[in-house]
Amino acid sequence: MMRRHGKGPRRRRWHELRERRGQGIYLLPSLLTTGNLFCGFFALLLSVEGRYREAAFAIFVAMVMDMLDGRVARLMKATSQFGVEFDSLADVVSFCVAPAFLIYSFALSTVGRPAWFGAFLFVVCGALRLARFNVYTGVTDRRYFVGLSTPAAAGVVCATVLLLQGVEPSRWLLVSIAAGTYVVALLMVSTFRYWSFKELDFARRRPVQTLLLVVLGVMIVATQHEVFLFLVFAGYAVSGPIRRLILGRGPVATPGEHPAKEHP
Repeated sequence: MMRRHGKGPRRRRWHELRERRGQGIYLLPSLLTTGNLFCGFFALLLSVEGRYREAAFAIFVAMVMDMLDGRVARLMKATSQFGVEFDSLADVVSFCVAPAFLIYSFALSTVGRPAWFGAFLFVVCGALRLARFNVYTGVTDRRYFVGLSTPAAAGVVCATVLLLQGVEPSRWLLVSIAAGTYVVALLMVSTFRYWSFKELDFARRRPVQTLLLVVLGVMIVATQHEVFLFLVFAGYAVSGPIRRLILGRGPVATPGEHPAKEHP
């Protein structure tokens, strides 16, 4: 039986975006995406020079740029197919190639071919996830990501580099880093569901205890940011499998996620 194409929310969404392709681009969201791309490229240069700590922070700055471009685009009502594609291409560099090369230069280059192949797998899985994101955007539950997001995966790599900076790595530690790279790469193309934080309402009134927790978090970041970042990103990475073990698979209609952030 032949499937009928051309109908459904995803088809209509892309059709609406293509209708706007001749309207030019909005400067501010595109500049933020360009800043994201620049940070990823800069992280590559820093990794070549052996400045791994600075390279990790450059990728973290790229994450901030990546969050801002989507929010600014939505506020300006400046969504387009161009924005989706440009953002994805920037993400491939900043959250796939740059962290993979960082972890290769930092640890995997001395372990052997099976280990550094994990860096290539990280790039492949990240690119596949971004492609899946674009294909299935707008047709699934926006409260969840399906598969570990590429910025979160890059965060695990960068937090690991910051945590181990200055530590003389033993053979078992290098092998553990290689195995972790494989695991994080595969999590990106998995069907585990991760909370997207899209439902958080920062404008809603909250108890005073919430402010105290935020202040405590800021103090921890200021004093032990390497440990804090590693615990946050590693904890988020394992939250998907843990959620599956506790709640089961649950209904997942399409292997996509929440609507993409788009801008021209």
